[in-house]
Amino acid sequence: MPMALNVGDKVTLKKPHPCGSKVFIILRTGADFRIKCDGCGHEIWIPRPNLEKRIKQVEPAPQKE
Repeated sequence: MPMALNVGDKVTLKKPHPCGSKVFIILRTGADFRIKCDGCGHEIWIPRPNLEKRIKQVEPAPQKE
């Protein structure tokens, strides 16, 4: 069963990006995810299984009213 990940969620990964930040924002979901580094803004395409293995913590996006 895949993890419940949505656009706008902030995920903390186990290993940092070369800029030093471990926090990424999910921009697109599906079989491949597009995530953006919260530190430098670099965007990365990553397959779902690879991302799910690397996630340490998920912070849900704020709910719109």
